[in-house]
Amino acid sequence: MTKLAITAAIGPCVTPLTSIRTQSRLVLLTVLSVSVLAVAGCGARTVNQVLADPSRYRDREVKLSGAVVDSYSFVNRGAYRIDDGTGQLWVVSDKGVPRVSARVTVKGRVREGFNLGSLGDRINLPAGLGSGLVLLESSHTAD
Repeated sequence: MTKLAITAAIGPCVTPLTSIRTQSRLVLLTVLSVSVLAVAGCGARTVNQVLADPSRYRDREVKLSGAVVDSYSFVNRGAYRIDDGTGQLWVVSDKGVPRVSARVTVKGRVREGFNLGSLGDRINLPAGLGSGLVLLESSHTAD
């Protein structure tokens, strides 16, 4: 049998070096794909995404960016409402609150059915803050 007949019968020759390069590229592509998916899982969301499907984000850390449209504080604690152009959401903070019109990026956990208990009855809270969907802030930064 000639070399041409053998190549046609078993396919082109693959040298060990070619095989190692192919495997290395495949491993690199797999690692990059997994990394992109992991980053996308914790990436920024819109307020509308959170409001449209709160159970998907419940008790999960999310990152939102927007302008502060309402802000209430008392002794370094408080709440502020952000608007990202797709909707508005209240953020509860024990790290101080940004001023109205500031642009912020906030990270925190989404909570449904948030209730301030008897404190909510004693103070005149803004509509929607005493109960409902809020983000419990873990950090915020100015944009």
